[in-house]
This record gives sequence, structure tokens and C-alpha cells, in this order.
Amino acid sequence: MNDIRLKRDPDCWRGSFIAMASPCEVLMEVDEEELAGRVLETVVDEARRIEAKFSRYRDDNIIARINSAQGDSVTVDEESARLLDFADQLYQMSDGLFDITSGVLRKVWRFDGSDRIPGPRAIQQVLKNVGWHKVTWRNSQIILDQGMEIDLGGLGKEYAVDRCITLARELTDKSVLINFGGDLAVSCQRQGGKCWSVGRLVTGSDQAVALFQLFTGAIATSGDANRYLLKDGVRYSHVLNPKSGWPVVDAPHTVSVAAATCTEAGMFSTLAMLQGPQAREFLSLQGVEYWVN
Repeated sequence: MNDIRLKRDPDCWRGSFIAMASPCEVLMEVDEEELAGRVLETVVDEARRIEAKFSRYRDDNIIARINSAQGDSVTVDEESARLLDFADQLYQMSDGLFDITSGVLRKVWRFDGSDRIPGPRAIQQVLKNVGWHKVTWRNSQIILDQGMEIDLGGLGKEYAVDRCITLARELTDKSVLINFGGDLAVSCQRQGGKCWSVGRLVTGSDQAVALFQLFTGAIATSGDANRYLLKDGVRYSHVLNPKSGWPVVDAPHTVSVAAATCTEAGMFSTLAMLQGPQAREFLSLQGVEYWVN
């Protein structure tokens, strides 16, 4: 684990590591290096546990068992069942726009910044294996049709942030900020009423611009800053409509949402991206604080 770093900043300890294909940071308003090290170690272990359990890139976890079952029933554990229940809830809330079976569209869409756009026939062929409504899910048992897959990537990082915040609270009553690739939360308010200063990447730039002053709660961001295709002056976002198999038209480049938990913030930011040009209207109806560009 030689990528784990812990250093002292002027007013906090800062831990850093890589997980879920993202740079991860843990800022801790604690005095003792030993306590900072324990908090960081706990966060790293939990983040990597969640990644190992739910990553679609592995062949030895619950996701691999489900995706390779070839039409057979798979019984899942309680934690996996909670995430699948949440995915089902988001599918219903979004009228089918949030669909964890849509990951198979990556077979034809590769968002690498190039101009390679798949043909309609190729998209339609893969689209046959998309549709949460085709999945049998009840009593902790799931059955996928052959050729279908699930991908919890749209939920995992925010869930990991919230789990790590819970564990950090068990170790210290001082403020801890956890930031996994721009999805972040704080355990409690800082001493003296101070805030954590938080930045985010602007689309098309590698420079972080400080936009947020976070006192409590969480912020999650969805966008196409690093994953898109560009052809004939048209930018194709990596946010795909699972009904058509094509990128959502006129989606914002970036949506950030503040909420009580990172999971809730991520839910609203993702659902807003899926609304395309109606993203602002959707968010204004939810009564949450948000930033769109």
C-alpha cells in the first residue's frame, strides 16, 4: 500500500491514496498523528473493501457472480440487497433513466476523447440487453437474462464516502472530510465554526477552482469533464440514455448537489444529468442546493 500518504498541513492532517480509479483524500482536524493514521487506515480499508466487493472489473465478487449466472438465480447478502433496492428505487424515480443494466453499452461506446461514434445497428444490438424491468429482483434473489449485466458504479463511490464517514465518527468527534474523486462529505463542523474549502474541476481544464465552503453534509458532482467524444464540433457526453442507447442530449457539463449524505447528493446530481436540458428545472423542484454549468 505504498500509495498511502499522510502529511501535516497547517491546520489538519491530510491523508491521500488511490481507490475506485480516483484520487482520494482524508482531511482530519485532529492533533495526534497516531489518531490521524488510524482514521486514514480505517478509511482506506473500507474504501478498498467496497471497491473489491462491487467493482465490475473483478471476477471474484458478488457482481461477477450475478453477471456470470447465465439466467440462474443468485442470492445476495444484506449490504448488496440494500444497494440493489436503492438502484430499483432510482429506476422508478427516474422513469427508467437510471438503470444499472445499462453498463453493457460500454461495449459500443468508448469515451476516450476521440471521434469514434458507434453505428445505430451496433447500439441497437447491445440495447437488447438493457432494461432493469427485465430483471427479476425479490427476496434478496436476482435473476438476469443471458447477456445482461449490472454495474453499481453509479452508486459505489458515494456509498463508500458515507460508509467511511460513519467509521470516522466512531474514531473521533473532530471534523473529518472525505473526498473520493470529487464526491465528499464531512463528519461534523470544524472547530470555531470554520469550513472546509472545496474545489472541483472545470470542464476542459485540469485546474481546480474553489467553489464551495462546506460546513456540514456532503456534495457530489456528475459531469463529462474527462469522459466524452467529440465529432464534427458535437460533444457526446458519457451520460447515456438507457432507453435509446445514445448520450443524453444537451446535458449540463457538470452538476454538483449539496445534501445531508453523499449518497443523496449523488442521487440528485446523477438524476439531474439524465434530465438533459431540464436539469435545472428538476433540481429546483427537489429543494436542494446545486450548481450547474
